[in-house]
Amino acid sequence: MADRSEQQQKHTAVFHLPGLFEDLELYRHFLPLFYSHREYFYDWCTIGSLYGAPAGCLWGGGRVGEGNVSARDVLSLTESYGISARLTFSNLLLTPSHLSDPFCNRLCEIFSEGSGRNGVITGSDLLTTYLSEHYPKLYLISSTTKVLTHFQDLKSEIQRPEYTFVVPDFRLNRDFKDLETLSRPEKEKVEFLVNECCDFGCSQRKACYEAVSRECLGEVGAEAAHRCPSKHAGEGYVFSRAMENPGFISREDIRDVYLPMGFSNFKIEGRGLGSALILEFLLYYLTKPECQLKVREAIYLGNELDLF
Repeated sequence: MADRSEQQQKHTAVFHLPGLFEDLELYRHFLPLFYSHREYFYDWCTIGSLYGAPAGCLWGGGRVGEGNVSARDVLSLTESYGISARLTFSNLLLTPSHLSDPFCNRLCEIFSEGSGRNGVITGSDLLTTYLSEHYPKLYLISSTTKVLTHFQDLKSEIQRPEYTFVVPDFRLNRDFKDLETLSRPEKEKVEFLVNECCDFGCSQRKACYEAVSRECLGEVGAEAAHRCPSKHAGEGYVFSRAMENPGFISREDIRDVYLPMGFSNFKIEGRGLGSALILEFLLYYLTKPECQLKVREAIYLGNELDLF
């Protein structure tokens, strides 16, 4: 959430989790477990938000939304646990004519009405300005889809008052010399993407996000217009390969490096990857190794939940 306690800001890793709409059923089972069996999970971590977008969002980006659950069902779950809900509206190619979209505006209205502190992830300055004017109750997050790979660009983004959080490009994750120069309030605005699988040296990342933006806008052939140049493109997301990425942030890195430096917010990628893989992320980052089997059993055996 946007407002965390002082204790959490100093000592606790706040995770922002994928699949708000896309994998809501998984969270219906995982969240009660997380809050009722805290002994299974690291005491230095908490859940700050769930993020995602339903199918058919013109303002969507990053990934194409897939969820079909209602916004009120989503908020019913997040508000019951005091978790922030975030709409992923990170389309990079919006024009003024797109801002009147009734579906996306209605989602913003509903999220503004919620009793929780909810937000929107944006990739467009045009949308940022529009949301600030029309939905001031929603806090804003600058999306990693902007691909801010230079530290000074990142710092300028952090200093923009309209943003509560800024997600850097994952290639800045280990730029410790520059990151250490940020002030305490600036560090509290940084939200690191921890498990990106994209090639570290990829020069087509922005083009990839633009292709997804076109697809969300309904442009015919947009999906086929861009081809990922990675030699691993046909394999899809592989967590073990992501762990080998120079930009990967492990749970030990979070606990022993980032938290002592004053960084507390961490985003887990995973929209569209499926509930089974998201569960593996939750096990790795939040769950004590000796308790991971208990959590798996509670999710798989205690509920008739099809994660594959």
